[in-house]
Amino acid sequence: MTASDPASPFVTAAWLAENLADPNVVVVDGSWYLPTQNRDARAEYQAGHIPGAVFFDVDRIADHAAGLPHMLPEPDAFAAAVSALGISDAMHIVVYDGAGLFSAPRVRWTFRVFGAKQVSLLEGGLPTWAAEGRPLVAGASSPRPAAQFVAALDEDAVASATQVMAALGDGSAQVVDTRPAARFRGEMPEPRPGLRAGHMPGSLNLPFDELVADGRLRPPDALRKTFAQAGINPARPVVASCGSGMSAAILTLALEMSGYTARLYDGSWAEWGAAADLPVATGE
Repeated sequence: MTASDPASPFVTAAWLAENLADPNVVVVDGSWYLPTQNRDARAEYQAGHIPGAVFFDVDRIADHAAGLPHMLPEPDAFAAAVSALGISDAMHIVVYDGAGLFSAPRVRWTFRVFGAKQVSLLEGGLPTWAAEGRPLVAGASSPRPAAQFVAALDEDAVASATQVMAALGDGSAQVVDTRPAARFRGEMPEPRPGLRAGHMPGSLNLPFDELVADGRLRPPDALRKTFAQAGINPARPVVASCGSGMSAAILTLALEMSGYTARLYDGSWAEWGAAADLPVATGE
């Protein structure tokens, strides 16, 4: 097995093609799309995926009692679900999505927050794999047998609404919202019904698409400039938020590539925008 760069969260399509047969490497299709995108992630997986890849359903492997979209499940529930997919916490897990870089960072973050030792993203995702003429297979891949994922939640990586409120109040962390600017300002309705428009008072806005270009994360120098333009000091604590905890993981990834860490507010605007007792601001 050719070693990948342990310091990078990415592996290339060439590396993955060379290591597909390695029993310690497991490939995960973590595709998910907004309702407005009119794409069916599971159907696209069935139509064509990387050989051996299993499908990680972010809406199924979630806490269904929370009443919020794709919230982190309990550790035991997560362990059972991914073990059934043939994944152990000791494997090298490679995650990709059909957009290039959209939902895969959230899936990678989820595996890592539950204790997976090595989780990488496929650079350029499925579009790059396909563009390079690499094979795709239809149907569903059979999970590897007898995998055991031992899950333990890293609570320091996750922020609650109470903690976000405290950070906004005392300035102990920068709360950064990665939703599009028009949604942040409250100029357009939320895609989920029943949510107020606007943002958390005192939060900053850095739309996730400013961190990505052509399905790839922008280079570290460009990321640092983007952080500065958004008024973010990455050396200070950051809490990442978005619509439902999905694109916020792109920000945590971008900070990681720049040498920093951040917590992710799992409930994000799906929780905050629905709670009448939590404050909302509009405009800049």
